[in-house]
Amino acid sequence: MIKLITGKKGTGKTKILIEQINDAVKSTNGNIVCIEKGDNIRRSISFRVRWCDTESFAIENFDAFYGFVAGMLAGNFDIKDVFVDGILKIGGRDYEALGNLFEKLDKLTGDEANVIFTVSADNDELPESVKRFIK
Repeated sequence: MIKLITGKKGTGKTKILIEQINDAVKSTNGNIVCIEKGDNIRRSISFRVRWCDTESFAIENFDAFYGFVAGMLAGNFDIKDVFVDGILKIGGRDYEALGNLFEKLDKLTGDEANVIFTVSADNDELPESVKRFIK
């Protein structure tokens, strides 16, 4: 299942994400992964979370990101939650491509894993293909 936390820069999306990550550590019965570009939130999350920096894996577009997540999920069936901070920093501002990424990831994860993203954009900027994942 795909879920989005949206809003302009400085509206508290990352703070909400950090809270959700640390709450998941207390309640999940599986593994948790946090993905970001750089290491902005690394020290704010539990050491029990598998943290990944996309720069370390040369992930620079949505297709590479999808392949990375698909490979991670294929290699570890116990991943229950994936948190992604700043997906537009990772893949760019092509909102249609972003919608395609969410559609593919939604099919990939189904009910097996939750994938929560922060998206630095107002809802009115986003196409329907992206808005449908705002919960």
